[in-house]
Amino acid sequence: MAKKKKKKVIYYDDGSTISNMSGVGKPKPKGVSAPVKQKTTETKWQTYWRAVNMMIVPTLIGLGVLALLYLLLSSL
Repeated sequence: MAKKKKKKVIYYDDGSTISNMSGVGKPKPKGVSAPVKQKTTETKWQTYWRAVNMMIVPTLIGLGVLALLYLLLSSL
């Protein structure tokens, strides 16, 4: 009985991190590249403020809880 020859696995490093799995399972079309969107100062500023606005309420709630705990513990 002849042994089956194992297929050698070849790994290619594309420079991405291990958490980037966006290219798995999708073959890239040859000769077609995605358009690169220029990031302007305005788009960066809008992105920053969207992130800040999402975190304002949780931050105020956390500060309120800490202030309440401080007042309760300092009155003892």
